[in-house]
Amino acid sequence: MYQATHLSHSDAATIVNAIRAELEQQGKGGAVAVVDEHGELLAFLRTDGCPLASITIAINKAFTASRERKESAAVGRKSREEGFPMTNFGELRYVTWGGGVPVVYEGQVIGGVGVSGLSEEEDVALAKIGIRALLA
Repeated sequence: MYQATHLSHSDAATIVNAIRAELEQQGKGGAVAVVDEHGELLAFLRTDGCPLASITIAINKAFTASRERKESAAVGRKSREEGFPMTNFGELRYVTWGGGVPVVYEGQVIGGVGVSGLSEEEDVALAKIGIRALLA
């Protein structure tokens, strides 16, 4: 038997709201997704000016980070370095771009955050802002 911590809808809203505030302050549009430890969607926001393709990409970045227990960019980097096609996972939702970050609490991955619509660096920074808001 083991005990596990789970993200609540309130936790997911805290993450989304922190990222929303930062996007609004910067005057930029983006998509924000928060998933549970299994990669299943808890919360989503598409702000004004967000590219439509970013909707699915943000959700899939969060899915990748949660399922693989590491940032989506690291999954992509390892895939390229090892010549391991992402299709070998048998899951077409995996994304290899930066912007998916796992939510780690007391050493346990309890979810993931995905941001899409800006540069990979900006997406990652925004995801981490949301996670910091939750864990502060």
